[in-house]
Amino acid sequence: MLHKHVFSKILLFVLGLLLFACPAPPKEPLEKLIIGVVSYEGASDIVDRYYHFQDYLAVETKTVIELEPSFNERKAIDRIERRVWSIVFAPPGLAAIAIDRQGYIPIFALAGRNLDRSWIVVREDSNLEKLEDLSEKTLALGQRGSATGYYLPLYDLHGLTLSSVRFAPTPKTVLNWVEEQNVDAGAISREQFNKYRGEFLTRFRVLHQTRLVPSGVVLINPDLAPKLQNKIKEAMKQAPTYLTKDAGYLPHAPVPNYQNFIILVNKVRPIQPKLDKQPAVLLKD
Repeated sequence: MLHKHVFSKILLFVLGLLLFACPAPPKEPLEKLIIGVVSYEGASDIVDRYYHFQDYLAVETKTVIELEPSFNERKAIDRIERRVWSIVFAPPGLAAIAIDRQGYIPIFALAGRNLDRSWIVVREDSNLEKLEDLSEKTLALGQRGSATGYYLPLYDLHGLTLSSVRFAPTPKTVLNWVEEQNVDAGAISREQFNKYRGEFLTRFRVLHQTRLVPSGVVLINPDLAPKLQNKIKEAMKQAPTYLTKDAGYLPHAPVPNYQNFIILVNKVRPIQPKLDKQPAVLLKD
């Protein structure tokens, strides 16, 4: 009969072999969240600006966070329509589309974009004096999805017939085209106009200004589990000030009401197919 001490050693050895032979149960893969950002900055600037916020949110939500910048509204609309983006730092036009058509939920206001509006600008030496003078003229717009470059100016231009419409990839391109007289006028936000006009030798004049646009918002994908949505909102609300400033949102400001702006966007939609025609008759069928 084996001594009890020897038997215990053998038993421990066998158990050790069994434990070594049986692999540990696999860990559940971490959920991945994709942050969508629309910006005209360079890619490296965007990555640097969101780096610490991205890291903070990953730790707080225990998820993998991926940043996906978009440098024009067209790509952003595609990502939103397919609900690829989990969190979106959305300018107003994109926010209206995401809220109205895809059910994205606004959770925070963006900073620095309050009380913006669209300006339709011409060269200072242009003979155009009022909005109606754009009849049979060429106009530069921003990409579909831009509030100030697309929806607001089109709403005010309803009823006019334009010679043609060109779509600029960035606000700065609008001013380039106006300066070089590739177009007679261009639509650009007041904020972007003030940012870029100093880079041009040409002097510009404001032909028309539109109504104010609501500030942009941070949106959350409705497909995310409610528990995760709450975790994201709480983490973003409690984030240190330097992180909220870098990411550009206001954790304690009221979220703007988009109801009226969504109505405006939907009124513009019927004339969108006319924009690719020459002349572009901005009337509903």
